[in-house]
Amino acid sequence: MRWQPTHAHVRVIVVAAVLLVIAVLARRPDAAVFGLPLAFIAVWGRFFRPRAEPEVQTELDADVLFEGQATTYRLRVQGTVDPDIDLIVAALPRSKWFDYSPRQAAVAEPVSPHEGVALEVGVRSKRWGLRALEKPTVVATSVLGAYRIRVTSAAASSVTTLPLREGFEAVDAMPRPAGLVGLHRSRRPGEGTELAGVRPFRTGDRLRRINWSVSARTRELHVTSTWSDRDTEVVILLDTGGEIGVSEGIDGRSSSLDTAVRAAASIAEHYLRHGDRVRLVDTGNLVRGVRSGSGRGHLRRILDALVHADRRGRQPDRDQLAQRNRIKSDSLVLVLSPLLRQVVLGYVVTLVHSGCTVIAVDTLPPDVVSVLDLDEHDKRAWPLAWRLRLLERRRELDRLGDLGVPTVPWRGSGTLDEVLRDAARLASAPRMRS
Repeated sequence: MRWQPTHAHVRVIVVAAVLLVIAVLARRPDAAVFGLPLAFIAVWGRFFRPRAEPEVQTELDADVLFEGQATTYRLRVQGTVDPDIDLIVAALPRSKWFDYSPRQAAVAEPVSPHEGVALEVGVRSKRWGLRALEKPTVVATSVLGAYRIRVTSAAASSVTTLPLREGFEAVDAMPRPAGLVGLHRSRRPGEGTELAGVRPFRTGDRLRRINWSVSARTRELHVTSTWSDRDTEVVILLDTGGEIGVSEGIDGRSSSLDTAVRAAASIAEHYLRHGDRVRLVDTGNLVRGVRSGSGRGHLRRILDALVHADRRGRQPDRDQLAQRNRIKSDSLVLVLSPLLRQVVLGYVVTLVHSGCTVIAVDTLPPDVVSVLDLDEHDKRAWPLAWRLRLLERRRELDRLGDLGVPTVPWRGSGTLDEVLRDAARLASAPRMRS
């Protein structure tokens, strides 16, 4: 790119030339009075036009954000700037899922020849996902606005927006805790932090468990017994086979996929914080699932996988889901789905028959479900086929309830409290052996 004359500079040259020609041919000194200043401005802009192209560098303060967080996009003209450059303007191509400050995503700054130029645009991400910030349009203008050049910046930047982790909490109840590393109280004695009682000393007891106050009072050794701390494997089954509803970002309405992804992030954070092992299964992409693990590093792996959740992914059948995602029979499976696809419903039945504790979390937007309760005038706006599909869905959820699969709509913290208590009571009840 080269420095090109602006339209204003060309107009000044043309008007000055016309006025001077009129002054000479028509012997009009008044035309010369108007034409000479314009000619002087045109010559001045031409003589003091810049020669060097400014060097532009761009950077983001943070390229990993949570939904609703903002960062600053910085554009710098480094080094010694040509003193004939008067103004630099930068504009970012606007995107649907970003808010900008200023709203036009464009800034202008006068040039300081010895200090360079720094331009800043605030960028706020409104929806989870991996998105690119297009290259900004940078235009440098010379003195008097005579010449202009479009500067090519560095490569486009990308922003990774992680799903918003809401303040999710659930009751400390697990149907079938297994292992010895978590924080859930077991029904059997062992190493842990929950007090079970005081009992006489037996061979094999640890000396640090001796209760000296009770031993001194009874003149026999007694130890403090505890319940063992247990963990369990929580499997998050994310249905990305379709997206129902309208997605408007963190500030507006949420689609079924938005609700499912954000719920998966919140549930994973909650159980990993309590020491449980969490596994993520994405029905739309069998390769990007996350194996069972624990710890903060495992949470980041799950969030990175959720960023790539896409409704346009592969749609496997029921047998492929069962073969590639073998789940242990003592796992707690949380199905995050609008519960419309027969593949997912059939896989849930398979998990129930294999002995898993399954809880279905309904992510269908409330405004879509409530169409069945509208009056006759409003129902005309909805296709008859869709209303019939919702009726079929209600019947299928009743069948899941008959199999022992509770269905709860997602409403944030406390969504799973009641069903987890019921599942824990059912698991602790004595069973009849045939």
